[in-house]
Amino acid sequence: MQTKSIARGLRAGLLATALAGGAAVAAEHEVRIVQYAYAPAELTIKAGDTVTWINGEKRVSHSVLFSATGEESERFFPGERWSRTFDQPGRFEYRCGPHPEMKGLVVVEP
Repeated sequence: MQTKSIARGLRAGLLATALAGGAAVAAEHEVRIVQYAYAPAELTIKAGDTVTWINGEKRVSHSVLFSATGEESERFFPGERWSRTFDQPGRFEYRCGPHPEMKGLVVVEP
């Protein structure tokens, strides 16, 4: 009996959230770094989403350096990751600090 009551309460809560136009849930995205390249090189997300860069190299450290602001992550080594949440819409071009030939783009939509 208690299980049915809990399930009914959950359904009611979900319905109330849907009817009230509940806030959008932020998503998580991954960009892998392999063979001196970001994959995907271009990513389109929504404002409030988080992107995590994962270093999949075997021996090389990398960073994420945003061209417009100069903001740069610390260098992260194979198996390590670095994340950033994008709160504002826009185009965010970036490159690897130590390897400027590595380039990427995050497009943030409202």
